[in-house]
Amino acid sequence: MDLRHTHKGRKVLAAVAITTGLVLTVAGCGGGGDGKSKADSSASSSTASKEDGSDQKSSQTPSTDKVLATAKDGDITVTITSAVRDPGGFVTVSGNVRNDGAKSWLGANWVSDERELRKNGGSLAGASLVDTEGKKKYLILRDTSGRCLCTKFSGQISPGSTAEWYAQFPAPPEGSTKVDFQVGSMPPASIEISEGE
Repeated sequence: MDLRHTHKGRKVLAAVAITTGLVLTVAGCGGGGDGKSKADSSASSSTASKEDGSDQKSSQTPSTDKVLATAKDGDITVTITSAVRDPGGFVTVSGNVRNDGAKSWLGANWVSDERELRKNGGSLAGASLVDTEGKKKYLILRDTSGRCLCTKFSGQISPGSTAEWYAQFPAPPEGSTKVDFQVGSMPPASIEISEGE
């Protein structure tokens, strides 16, 4: 009887360990998944900044990550550096946006048309993924309060500056790896989804 209880206890501990691992994976989903400490700190700051609305990061030098795609609308350039399918059934897309214009940029035209997401202001709330082969459009994920699971720009992006961003979407079916990322009036950017760890 002791052996049966020991075996049962091990099963319970294994289930708790797996659940904890999944929760930590979801909490740290904003990074590029390359295992570097910079990506780890970016992921944790993105998650924490959703709460206070200050998740804009500006710098004078663009990210050196691998570029999956770029899209340009006037003086604004969007670069996508990561598109990872996470085990939780969602895709995290991240990259940066650069303002090469003479005026500051806020991202107001990236607001979602959905009433629930309009209060996100200058953010990636209006972004979508389109699976052209599967003929399906995936809108941004949101929390129970109607906040998008994406970067909200807390201030304007100054001329010559770059800000990092992320956005989460429901994952297309396992066989669908090529999708188009679209936000605002940017032309669609074709990207390939990689599998997360």
